Amino acid sequence: MKLLIIALAPVIIIAFYVYYRDKYEKEPVRLLLKALGVGCLITIPVVFIERFIASQMPSLSHTGEAFYNAFLVAGFTEELFKYLAFIIFIWNNKNFNEKFDGIIYAVFISIGFAGIENILYVFNHGEQTGYMRMIISVPAHALFGVTMGYYLGLAKFYKKNRGLHILRSFIYPVVLHGVFDFILMLGNYRLMLVFIPYVIFLYIDGFRRMKNLSGRSVFRK
Repeated sequence: MKLLIIALAPVIIIAFYVYYRDKYEKEPVRLLLKALGVGCLITIPVVFIERFIASQMPSLSHTGEAFYNAFLVAGFTEELFKYLAFIIFIWNNKNFNEKFDGIIYAVFISIGFAGIENILYVFNHGEQTGYMRMIISVPAHALFGVTMGYYLGLAKFYKKNRGLHILRSFIYPVVLHGVFDFILMLGNYRLMLVFIPYVIFLYIDGFRRMKNLSGRSVFRK
């Protein structure tokens, strides 16, 4: 039970924080739980697809393997399914009627996925891993979701540059996710010196994006 609490604590904290940041029109709890549940469910196809892509990896150097696993196996696959979940279940929903809503729903999908992933990691590697992932890995997934939701919110409300915003909503999280995993997977102590600054950058950038979209702006067709 203790390991389960450690694994899910960051998910619950982030969910309440993002919900609290929605200043004007709170999203329906039922839809938020749906987004969270969808995020949990996409872990199933992601696991199988990641295994398949990993099995197709050509012969590469250690750096090449780390890059392949970080950007293609993990970053691309996981962010693709989060993106598809948002488009399928949220994009046309009537409750997606403010720019900030994009961030809220993308984060809930992301932490749903991160929650299941975190349970697996914590139960396999123990309590200390749980504490580390509580402040780094789970928030990172949420921050990737902030970036995705930020651009989906812009795409929903502004016809100008809509295609570019949609492209950014997928590419930017993949890149951010890939860099995050690449530093960890490479295991280069010199490169690890930039990891904490990179995580700090993710936090600063995520909070900046939330602040930028937190103003009132109801969608009108």
